[in-house]
Amino acid sequence: MLENANNQYINRELSWLQFNARVLQEAADDTVPLVERLRFIGIFSNNLDEFFKVRYATIKRIDLAGKDGKNVLKGISANALLEKITKIVIKQQTESLKTIDTIREKLEDHNIFIIDETQVTEDQDQFIRNYFVTKVSPALVTFILNDLDEVPHLKDSVAYLAVKLVLKDKIPKEGRISKILNQTTKEKIYALIEIPKNTDRFVVLPEKDGKQYIIILDDLIRYCMHINFSIFDYASASAHMIKITRDAQLDFDNDLSKSFIQKISSSVKSRRDGEPVRFVYDKTIEKDTLEFLMNKMGIDNTDSIIPGGKYHNRRDYMNFPDLGNSDLIYQPIQPLTIAGLSLQGSLLDKIAKKDFLQYTPYHTFSYTVKFLRESAIDPKVKSIKITIYRLASISHIASSLVNAAKNGKKVTVQIELQARFDEAANIRYAEQMQREGVNLIFGVTGLKVHCKACVIEREEKGKLKRYGFISTGNFNESTAKIYTDYTLFTTRESILKETNKVFKFFEINYKINRYKHLLVSPHYTRSSLVKLIEKEIKNSKEGIPARIRLKLNSLSDYDMIDKLYEASRAGVKIDLIIRGICCLIPGIEGMSENIKVISVIDKFLEHPRLFIFENGGDPKVYISSADWMTRNLDRRVEISCPIYDEEIKLELMETFDISWNDNVKARLLSKDGDNAYIRNENTKIRSQVATYDYYLQKLGN
Repeated sequence: MLENANNQYINRELSWLQFNARVLQEAADDTVPLVERLRFIGIFSNNLDEFFKVRYATIKRIDLAGKDGKNVLKGISANALLEKITKIVIKQQTESLKTIDTIREKLEDHNIFIIDETQVTEDQDQFIRNYFVTKVSPALVTFILNDLDEVPHLKDSVAYLAVKLVLKDKIPKEGRISKILNQTTKEKIYALIEIPKNTDRFVVLPEKDGKQYIIILDDLIRYCMHINFSIFDYASASAHMIKITRDAQLDFDNDLSKSFIQKISSSVKSRRDGEPVRFVYDKTIEKDTLEFLMNKMGIDNTDSIIPGGKYHNRRDYMNFPDLGNSDLIYQPIQPLTIAGLSLQGSLLDKIAKKDFLQYTPYHTFSYTVKFLRESAIDPKVKSIKITIYRLASISHIASSLVNAAKNGKKVTVQIELQARFDEAANIRYAEQMQREGVNLIFGVTGLKVHCKACVIEREEKGKLKRYGFISTGNFNESTAKIYTDYTLFTTRESILKETNKVFKFFEINYKINRYKHLLVSPHYTRSSLVKLIEKEIKNSKEGIPARIRLKLNSLSDYDMIDKLYEASRAGVKIDLIIRGICCLIPGIEGMSENIKVISVIDKFLEHPRLFIFENGGDPKVYISSADWMTRNLDRRVEISCPIYDEEIKLELMETFDISWNDNVKARLLSKDGDNAYIRNENTKIRSQVATYDYYLQKLGN
């Protein structure tokens, strides 16, 4: 049971762990291609790293401040929650190790063998030695710990090999070793080796007799320990992996002489010194080695200490090689064009006549790029305004904006420098755009800008006409291949005039604008959503059809959950598709019996936010950047955009229904947290495949 003491809500952190358990389910699913299963292990591990850096670290700060946090955490103390999290994580880690072992066995059926340092053959020996000397050794950082007062600063989420060398009986009285050690028999040397991050974690060895071999970099280093520690005359050596995770909170200084970019940059650099919140170690490590390390590092039982397997940083499995075997990976889909919107000719001319919806990755992201590229060179375009949250490492979006500035357009970019873990990349692009004449805005004090919008102004017949797009996802070419997101292209003045008001708010944020069409956080989203729910409650009580359908990443705001409970008690049917956190408990008589919640985890990351209110038979439909979390409603700038085009409105409702009817990759969410797959006698519907087919059929029609 996951709910808290008052049985009204599921704890946010525990709900998130259940989401990550669904990711782990994909890794264990026999119907998923083997390499993809390993990649889901990588996603599971990466998710867990970020969870400890952010959420676990926040709860730990509450605990260390001497607060029990029951008001914030809704009925559970911070200390009790930390213990619960650790217990669940240890169980999930054990499951993940078993899953990896199963996958490795199945790979052998395909003549793919992942070997360790004990299985290296004579034929492989020379290749491995050469590889170590030429590619690995130059990148290795090794610390000899014996004569150090404390362990050198360990980097966040970087894996280290904790090495113990047991020296032979005879130790020279003079020389380098004697300076490190006292003159006793069988002395021990303790060391740490930092696993290089910029070297492939999975080393592909020469193929032999139709069999392919891979050795993990950690094991390759273990195999070559004698090369790395050649100056020591040792009788035995052992190496076990450890890793620490640090608090990722950014702390800002108050130096008024620094620019905002400098402050963020400085804060990102100081994150490396964040407090450790998790210490993971190979559970087979020798007791004396573990005690030596923990004493040196000052780790005690108040820290989250997680015994794990031989290998850490399993997020690297996201890049596991497919070795050219297409049967072991998902076949890439060919992104489709939007029906009626050719990429040939002027995009702006076509959008001027009609609204269009882009749904990546089913549709190609090229429309977003072309919109900006065309605007950059169109002499009629006078200005471009855009919000940026996370850019790709090589961004055509950024280059298009720079191109526009060089062509004399007035380009204004609201860039969010505090997009967690993407701060450094955004700083780099911000500095580049600033150099090229782009006008940068760094948001509003106390508010993170999370909305995704663009407005351009084009001179037509002596007047300025607005074109633009509003999206549920980042303007990022890389994530657009794996995140599902809606983007509306439009020239509707009702929408774009109000979007322009949002950009004015960035610059003059003491003035609160009024909006008739958009739902804008932090001022109006919550109240507007409450009114929409209350309309459904009123309709239900009057016998008018009432229904709410939501697709979200997360639902954790307790006031909004209470409002949905109220609607359920009034007879409103509520269908929720929630990918991640869901603090609402569905199916409880007298509270939520009219609410059903499912979650879809599959090849693509379900990322759009979609709100559908029945409205007495004339549905109101919104796409949004905002989840129903307190931060999105009250502490961020978000835009929820109404859909007025009837064809697009129908399209959104139909794609929602496709996801809702998934009986292959959908799980039913409940208070028990068992993540049971939805299975029924209906025709098999795997929603992501069915959605692609839906758009393929649209092109055919």
